[in-house]
Amino acid sequence: MLSFNQLGLSEEVLAVLEKKGFETPTPIQEKTIPAILLGVKDVVGQAQTGTGKTAAFGLPMIELLKENSKNVQALILTPTRELAIQVAEEINSLKGSKRLSIVPIYGGQSIDQQFRALKKGVDIVVGTPGRVMDHLERKTLKIKDISFFVLDEADEMLNMGFEEDVKAIFGQTSQEKRTMLFSATMPNAIMKIAEKFMKEHDVFRVAKGNLTISRTDQIYFEVSQGDKFESFCRIIDMEEDFYGIVFCRTKVEVDTVSSRLIERGYNADGLHGDMSQSLREKILQRFKKKRSNIMVATDVAARGIDVHDLTHVINYSLPQDPESYVHRIGRTGRAGKDGTAITFITPAEYRRLKFISRDIQADIRKEILPKVKDVIAQKRQRIQGTLENIVKETPKPEYLQMAEQLLENNTPGNIIAALLQNSFKEALDEKSYVEIDESRGTVEMRGKTRLFVRQGKIDGLTAKSLADYIKDKCNIRDNDIRDIQIMETFSFVTLPFQEAEQLTEYFKDKHGKGMHMSKANKAKSFGVGHGTDNRGPRGAGGFRSSRGPRPSAGHGSYRGQGSRFSSGQSSSYSPKRSSGRDPRER
Repeated sequence: MLSFNQLGLSEEVLAVLEKKGFETPTPIQEKTIPAILLGVKDVVGQAQTGTGKTAAFGLPMIELLKENSKNVQALILTPTRELAIQVAEEINSLKGSKRLSIVPIYGGQSIDQQFRALKKGVDIVVGTPGRVMDHLERKTLKIKDISFFVLDEADEMLNMGFEEDVKAIFGQTSQEKRTMLFSATMPNAIMKIAEKFMKEHDVFRVAKGNLTISRTDQIYFEVSQGDKFESFCRIIDMEEDFYGIVFCRTKVEVDTVSSRLIERGYNADGLHGDMSQSLREKILQRFKKKRSNIMVATDVAARGIDVHDLTHVINYSLPQDPESYVHRIGRTGRAGKDGTAITFITPAEYRRLKFISRDIQADIRKEILPKVKDVIAQKRQRIQGTLENIVKETPKPEYLQMAEQLLENNTPGNIIAALLQNSFKEALDEKSYVEIDESRGTVEMRGKTRLFVRQGKIDGLTAKSLADYIKDKCNIRDNDIRDIQIMETFSFVTLPFQEAEQLTEYFKDKHGKGMHMSKANKAKSFGVGHGTDNRGPRGAGGFRSSRGPRPSAGHGSYRGQGSRFSSGQSSSYSPKRSSGRDPRER
């Protein structure tokens, strides 16, 4: 493996890289930086999120651009607003003392504000295709004399329908420019653009086996759908300095998970496309400045988040394909630092995770969730360590005086115990956790029953709306509502026997055979029955009752056999330690 000083970079840039903590170039950087610096050809590079693609084209561009130019020298197109901001910030952090002006332009921000910035003179413009087209049509942006044109995440731009805009922008650039195209995948549409609009070019691909980050520890937990949140909370509480992104599949799930985290007292935020641009920027800045330490996001919304010292990436929902998995976990374990990627799967998702593991040649090992007593012990240890450090400091006289007064009538042990109980009673309360059967990864279902609901996706019912209705009408706790499954025309939910009886009695008293629910000003009704059969309705009487968990498909064929993705056996999860140092400095 080459070092940065073997790639042809200047001493000034090398000093910036050293200050930022970069030790060795990633494979895509090793291949493309010398080619851009020393060559004259255009460049096509395959690079996933997390492989340092911004530096791969940003570093040589910084070296080759002139200072204080009056014209735009480089244009970088990105598919999303968040990524435009991120790329601009990253290049700005890499330029060091070189006098280059970098400006992001994107929809959702005042176009007049962008016009004023462009009028002052900009060297590098980072923008989304739609907003760049707006400025070109208004003639507030001129790109006919640019030296570099970069398409970042080109495949995503095509997926989002920007192909015509990209071609139109290409048409307004000069023939003399150098073009760099970076893409996570290389579909035919990408290669056709390269052949049509680029001059002679080199193609650099990173082998699939190199796409994952070697310093990222990859583990998975097999849990029921209803246990994911409880399992995730245990992982957070086992860590001393959790700082991570949590990936969910849908916007609704982002809202649900982030809200539940906040309700439990965690410093979390949610991020998805339905939020206003100003709110998304505020949330991103909070996370980057570590005012929040948990970011719950969809894949698209998280594309612009590129924080170098994340401790964890959590796949709360299993990604759809290997490329998405690599995109996600590549956000931790960067710049020579260790990171952890955790994936939660249900038994039905085991085969898909196994496929992902084989496809990317990754060692993803199975671990057992920490027990409640282990989490509490970990918390106690951290509290004790914190207090021991506080005691070493010299207290102020007024507090010493209060201590002396307390000691007149109380023993030191009683005083300390009272203070601990008052300060940490909630944090150390085992009842705040729902017990999970770690031997199977699912909540003990004894004393619970499965209810059938005569409404499903076709009626607009969602897991969140059903849970909210149950909580609102019957005052049933969040933790008691388990394993909601929304089918096309009907749904299931698991509740403790007492709460289930309470709910069914409510239906009978209020609505006879059905239940009334208002949503979006449209009255809907649905009925409930006991049971576990998942084959569909069995008449007006509902289903037969159940006193235990329904076995999942394939249950017993692989449970209890340890990791199926690595050679070792399953082990209990425990946080990494680093001799008292911040885990992000390992």
